[in-house]
Amino acid sequence: MRDFVERVVEKLNVGENKDHVSVVQYSREPEVHFYLNTYTTGEDVVDSVRGLRHRGGRPLNTGAALQYVRDNVFTNSSGSRRLQGVPQILILLTGGRSFDNVDSPASALKQQGIYVIGIGTRTSDARELQKISYEPSYALSVSEFTDLPSVQEKLSSVMSTVIVRATPMTPTVTVVRPPAGKDVVFLLDGSDATRTGFPAMRDFVQKQVETLSVDDGKDRVSVVQYSRDPAVQFYLNTYTTKREVLDSVRGLRHKGGRPLNTGAALRYLRDNVFTASAGSRRPEGVPQVLILITGGRSFDSIDEPASALKQLGVLTIAIGTRGSDSTELQTITGEPSYALSVSELTDLPKVQQQVESSVEAAVIEVTPELPTVIGMLSDTSYCWLQNSLILATVRKSK
Repeated sequence: MRDFVERVVEKLNVGENKDHVSVVQYSREPEVHFYLNTYTTGEDVVDSVRGLRHRGGRPLNTGAALQYVRDNVFTNSSGSRRLQGVPQILILLTGGRSFDNVDSPASALKQQGIYVIGIGTRTSDARELQKISYEPSYALSVSEFTDLPSVQEKLSSVMSTVIVRATPMTPTVTVVRPPAGKDVVFLLDGSDATRTGFPAMRDFVQKQVETLSVDDGKDRVSVVQYSRDPAVQFYLNTYTTKREVLDSVRGLRHKGGRPLNTGAALRYLRDNVFTASAGSRRPEGVPQVLILITGGRSFDSIDEPASALKQLGVLTIAIGTRGSDSTELQTITGEPSYALSVSELTDLPKVQQQVESSVEAAVIEVTPELPTVIGMLSDTSYCWLQNSLILATVRKSK
């Protein structure tokens, strides 16, 4: 495995503005050997690869490793240039079937636009590899790891296909016209503490919806209520008319329950609502807006899920009451001016206009001016994921 990674790296054009490489090894848990921004020369990468030592351990949790790579390696802070349009490639080398479930993390990687190439041995699960890989044809197989050189050429071919596929075609100057409108998700605190204030929340959502352009297909709306667990009232693609949305909002009933797990609710939105299957048009460049209304402090941690939503490009506006934690709200929004406060939920009308202005400002912030020039970036990011085994991720430049 180590020799195989070394040979692949030697064919890359590693450099600060060219190809970036990361290597992660995993068994029960993942371990990063180096990130995408750790090294800027091919020599440094190769030296580090040559120094890899087998990690050991069991069981083989490929699902957890894929989730870890998505949340901690394919990120801005770790050197990923995904938001700059640089192709993201994950090469997985595995010699067994995963002990945990791979479905959700594999799907999340695809939704993030990461091209996964899975390479397994005869002790691997072929269907599992196909499920993990971006396409079934990207799942490669060898009898033993000592046979890895036999798929070297095939891997190079698949990587070339991915780079062409992920890189804008010439001409390099393209007028991009993202669909007008926005996808708006309301996340409502339905815990025991908001029972008396829930009608005011419902009225607030109704008034916000009335300002949106749902009937002409521009704006889409979803409502989720949460306490201990989140409950979707309707998805972004459930209704296509404003009347249907308003009727559903008027029929909302308070959920109840405790504790208030805002972190779990934010994570749920990322994985189940801001997705193409749930009606999100994020891949088409449509602005994604989350409006959170909460009356208390979260029982669980909000740091990681809030960060994950930001990385997904979701602009969050949070409204809290005097029972909320203002620092927590600012962490969730990432922009202090998008964290609003009222004394009680019955005072929500006081920030109605401010929310409308913030939504419009958010949409302007993420909608590119026309024309937009798309250039050809000269680098790719690769990440290798090896199970002990190595999980290697590579990010390829365009």
